[in-house]
Amino acid sequence: MTSLPPRAGRRCHNSVNPLHSTVYFSPDYTDELKQLGVEDERAAYFAGRAAAMGAVGPGTITATFYNFNHELVARHVPAVWDIASPEAVLAARLRAVDRTLRRLLGDEAVASPEMAEAARLALRAAEGCTRHARPLYAAHADLPVPEEPHLAYWHAATLLREHRGDGHLAALLDAGLDPLEALVSHTATGKGMAPRWVLGSRGWRRADWEAAAARLRERGILDAGGELTEAGTALREAVEDATDRLDLAPYELLGADGVARLTELARGFLMAAVAAGAFPADLTGKG
Repeated sequence: MTSLPPRAGRRCHNSVNPLHSTVYFSPDYTDELKQLGVEDERAAYFAGRAAAMGAVGPGTITATFYNFNHELVARHVPAVWDIASPEAVLAARLRAVDRTLRRLLGDEAVASPEMAEAARLALRAAEGCTRHARPLYAAHADLPVPEEPHLAYWHAATLLREHRGDGHLAALLDAGLDPLEALVSHTATGKGMAPRWVLGSRGWRRADWEAAAARLRERGILDAGGELTEAGTALREAVEDATDRLDLAPYELLGADGVARLTELARGFLMAAVAAGAFPADLTGKG
């Protein structure tokens, strides 16, 4: 039995998580990784998100990231570690976070009492996260917390993101959705990544997308027009509900008032970042 309002944890995650994601769309991140010699943007993404786990191979990244084509991962990993060590990548990523948040939010917001409060609340929530069966979270939990509040907030957002994400993969497996079926069905909700972004960044071909859609139609999850059926809508919601249950602990620890306040603060930062052009305008949608 939870003391939180229904889906309060999900709403908080949806407010906190996107600010974490801004760095991977940031020219500052691309620049910092290029200075290490990592020229390819996809190699930079794999390295930056996986570096907390050490110089892992392509299999580990494919397993923990879930929805990337393994052929794409193997094209860049482990070769990227010959260019830059995980330690150098982590340092570059944090420099990029500093540059990105200052550019998107401004120095005043970065140094504000609200940022410091958000960092305290998010770090407190992260104390409720658990390591078992959560490899990406556990790896990031071993990293030191940065001293500056805006970097500490981003670090805490990363912990909360990867904790929920690790649980989400278990929910997808339980629902019988393979990596591309998960993407296709999420896009069909209207909230997921647009197909051209999936195909451009995840290494899948249009034929792969169509084959996954055909499998979902056979299961009654998509209709002939590619929209979610009633059963498909129920399945996607069941996945999110299962993810909520697996991700309840940090928000229970923070408490209803703390969750509400963190959500409020996070939304303010997120709206400012979006207004500053943090994300491509066509990133999400069915088209």
